[in-house]
Amino acid sequence: MPTRVAGGETSSATPRYSFVIPLFDEELALPILFHRLGRLMETLDGPAEVILVDDGSRDRSGILAAGKAKDDPRWRYLALSRNFGHQIAITAGMDVARGEAVVVMDADLQDPPEVVHDLVAKWREGYEIVYAQRVSRAGESRLKLWTASLFYRLLARLTRVDIPRNVGDFRLVDRKAVDAFKAMPERDRFVRGMFGWMGFRQAAVPYRRLARVAGETKYSMRKMMRLAFDGIVGFSDAPLRLVLWLGLAVSAGALGYGGWVVVLSFLDAALVPGWASLAVILSFLSGVNLITTGVVGLYVGRIHNEVKGRPLYVVGRTVNLENARDAGAATTPREAAR
Repeated sequence: MPTRVAGGETSSATPRYSFVIPLFDEELALPILFHRLGRLMETLDGPAEVILVDDGSRDRSGILAAGKAKDDPRWRYLALSRNFGHQIAITAGMDVARGEAVVVMDADLQDPPEVVHDLVAKWREGYEIVYAQRVSRAGESRLKLWTASLFYRLLARLTRVDIPRNVGDFRLVDRKAVDAFKAMPERDRFVRGMFGWMGFRQAAVPYRRLARVAGETKYSMRKMMRLAFDGIVGFSDAPLRLVLWLGLAVSAGALGYGGWVVVLSFLDAALVPGWASLAVILSFLSGVNLITTGVVGLYVGRIHNEVKGRPLYVVGRTVNLENARDAGAATTPREAAR
């Protein structure tokens, strides 16, 4: 993925595990994360690195994360030049992750680090993608639980890609799957859907999602709706087919109404001269316009976003990331896909 890097300190030990953790205003949660994740790393069967991706934080998250990376060579800091979004931050971290297995998790500790042991156990059995599946979600409103359940049911019906229900971005990914992910250059990213599309051997590890240890959620309803839209449009042509059938239904209704007007004229019914034909023509053309505008609009919008050729993100600063420049080896998204 193309990036622009402003340089940073380095560390060369090759890790077995990489943790990718996007940050956005998580100042209160970071000290607890440092402690729990550091304790977890001591119990793993190989060296590990942590990549903290600062997605344009406005609080002291960047200061704390950079300080941790300076004090401990196992921790690495990558600051994006602005807020590019959660899915892009995950992508930036995976671009520079060097481990044989990469674990993606959030900084708010709703995803307990201790579950990683179960993910690793499945990985050792030969699974390339191991995702953590929520069996309960503490601290979330009924509205959010209901909308999340509705989204997963809708996604299952609309797309042919197997995207498990109640699964977020908390997962372990084998190096083979990471390399496949890095070759996917699309801009409107829905990471869990991209991993579902890949195939490979996948397995689930059930866990109980906890409430946030500190701070407030950064996923507003608007952001969740946009993520849902990216998931549905990016992995399903159902919206296109829906618009098509809606337009056909409007046109068919117009034609039916036109036939009814003809019948009424034979029955000598009182009709306003010219009104019926005008209404039928306008309704028919509106249906045709709905078909063409909807289909072409969705495709053109996505194509326009892709062909601009901008990098997915821009890196502003790094600490302990000697391979951050390597993530920008491909100068365009099209080259990255070759």
